[in-house]
Amino acid sequence: MTLTSGTELIAVDVHDHVATIRLNRPAKLNAVTQEMSADLVRIIHTINEDPAIRALVYTGTGRAFCAGSDITTLDEYATPWQFRNRHDYCDALRACRKPIIAAVNGYAFGGGLEAALTCDIRIAAESATFAAPEVTLGWIGGGGMSPLLAASVGPGNAALMLMTGDRIDASQALAWGMVSQVLPADRLLERAQELAAMIAARPPIAVETAKANLRAAQNMPLDQAIGYERELQAITFATDDAREGRAAFAEKRTGVFHGR
Repeated sequence: MTLTSGTELIAVDVHDHVATIRLNRPAKLNAVTQEMSADLVRIIHTINEDPAIRALVYTGTGRAFCAGSDITTLDEYATPWQFRNRHDYCDALRACRKPIIAAVNGYAFGGGLEAALTCDIRIAAESATFAAPEVTLGWIGGGGMSPLLAASVGPGNAALMLMTGDRIDASQALAWGMVSQVLPADRLLERAQELAAMIAARPPIAVETAKANLRAAQNMPLDQAIGYERELQAITFATDDAREGRAAFAEKRTGVFHGR
């Protein structure tokens, strides 16, 4: 299956089992248009259906990761209801079954922060900054900002960001647990692709199940989450990949996994 972008504003590259998606609108700080959102929905659908792609890296071009939705295009929605039912890039990322690593290379503001929070793992350049500035413009985020931010940095820190709109830098994001690593800018993409390749080498059914299980656990009481995990464990234990993993362990060799 060939993976391509329908617009020059999103660049897509696939190497081995890793797809790198790069927002490519640097002059506008990678602010997302309706066309870009619709294309990202299509790209993620294609990735979900392609067993050869096992992990993603999501990043931006230039000095921004993503400045959120292009505010200059918001008046193109005829009604608030049409705006509510729009193609949303965060929803597209949330629909991805494969693990996503956000390589936050610069500004992650508004919907850009929501997109980063939607990804499974976040690493950042030393120059990255993060903000939820919607409140300064008279509205709030709608792509999961409040629940994702509270889960990432805690309710108090989330309230500070949501109610002031002020920025935090990469070191603060690391201290609060929003990102897992902070690196020099020239090492960021390389490290993200290293992590993605490492994950892509793992048994793909187990990886996708781990992602689904983690998402589910965030919405369940503890006892239910443990029970659900036990059921998923039984399912993954019955796969060919799990049998290969056990055989490779016994034979002291590297396992070869096919997603079966």
